[in-house]
Amino acid sequence: MTNPCIICVAITGSLPTKANNPAVPITVSEQIESSHEAFEAGATIVHAHVRNDDETPSSDPDKFAALKEGIEKHCPGMIIQFSTGGRSGAGKTRGGMLSLRPDMASLSVGSNNFPTRVYENPPDLVDWLAGEMLAYGVKPEIEAFDLSHILKAKHMADKGQLAGTPYVQFVMGVKNAMPVDRDVFDYYIHTVKRLFGEDAPWCAAGIGSNQLKLNEWAIAAGGHARTGLEDNVRLDRDTLAPSNAALVRRAVEICEKNNRPVARWQDARRILGLRMPEGMEKGQAA
Repeated sequence: MTNPCIICVAITGSLPTKANNPAVPITVSEQIESSHEAFEAGATIVHAHVRNDDETPSSDPDKFAALKEGIEKHCPGMIIQFSTGGRSGAGKTRGGMLSLRPDMASLSVGSNNFPTRVYENPPDLVDWLAGEMLAYGVKPEIEAFDLSHILKAKHMADKGQLAGTPYVQFVMGVKNAMPVDRDVFDYYIHTVKRLFGEDAPWCAAGIGSNQLKLNEWAIAAGGHARTGLEDNVRLDRDTLAPSNAALVRRAVEICEKNNRPVARWQDARRILGLRMPEGMEKGQAA
């Protein structure tokens, strides 16, 4: 298998704190440094949330702007993906940073249960977020917590609400949502290929201890992989992950075992149909 594997690093999220793992990057400067280390380790997408000084989630566009500027400076070519997730804000505040024109943004197209709440993604908000992404040239990453979300993405693509081939990420292992189930995982892949074509790119994310398993499944099956401290703060039951880069290096090792080259940023942008950064040529080294 020779198709390059894109590694996405979810550096912070909305929930993990330094009490959970001191390596969780909270401030913008910490996030830039952590992204740089992960980029050098092999990650080509950074999935970004921002936090307040007290570590609570934030949707402050100024923080997103500073983070974007720092990553562009220190990680040239890296794909910047902002989160529009519901833990960081309510309603349209979730998309208030899309005018900054990141390369990508997460888009949850339906609601589902979370451990202690309903993760609400009402149709009118989903439509608005998708419209903002179209307007600002931001490619959505469809976060599929359920099979219906993949079907919804197809419906939206057919209506012209999503540009190009959708990039679907399977999220498995969230308590009260889709558990880690190999038959379901395989059917997700089948569904993406049936709806969007054999060559449609897809990714998978596992929560907590399931991160390693989903990395292994996705890489072996020809998909792309997400890792990072947002989803999992440990290397194993007894060992905290020392950094986001350490989790990226683990994914790189899985790629090597499966004879998958790790995608450079140039490869990742080509696979996902993303624009090249201004002033950077396709042949330029990462």
